[in-house]
Amino acid sequence: MTARPSRRYNVLFLCTANSARSIMAEAILNAVGGDRFRAFSAGSHPAGRVHPSAIDQLREARLPVGELRSKNWDEFAAPGAPALDFVLTVCDHAGGEACPVWPGQPMTAHWGVPDPAAVERDPPAVRRAFFVAYDLLFRRIGLFTALRLEHLDRLALQGSLDEIGGTAAERASTADSR
Repeated sequence: MTARPSRRYNVLFLCTANSARSIMAEAILNAVGGDRFRAFSAGSHPAGRVHPSAIDQLREARLPVGELRSKNWDEFAAPGAPALDFVLTVCDHAGGEACPVWPGQPMTAHWGVPDPAAVERDPPAVRRAFFVAYDLLFRRIGLFTALRLEHLDRLALQGSLDEIGGTAAERASTADSR
């Protein structure tokens, strides 16, 4: 019998439009995080809809898409919002924006991912861009969920989060492509 985790960590993924990258990250972590994680996503300037190609990519990966929606990050800074343990930005614009003050001082990191929604007109290129973004998020989230959070102090955890967003996932991707 496997021991249950002592607590569940709430993770918020942020991106400007909350239509593609942060949505995919939310779906991935909710699918692979088991009882340890609960993921959310939001944007500073939400598009108001989930990008159809993000939905297509998630369906292709056989992940649930029914509850996904584009929402404003203000929902997570308001009274009654889930207490956040981690806030991770996944696009360059949100990484440089002034974020709200999150109650409880969650750990933060920037995991920039190229914007697949910026690719237009060429359907194969669009599909490829969404696959590449999904794959990078999947790898980073895999590294994140492998961390033994309960055994890391805040400084070590911050270093791990920063490394996941920087070079660790790219090194793994490069090694796999050889």
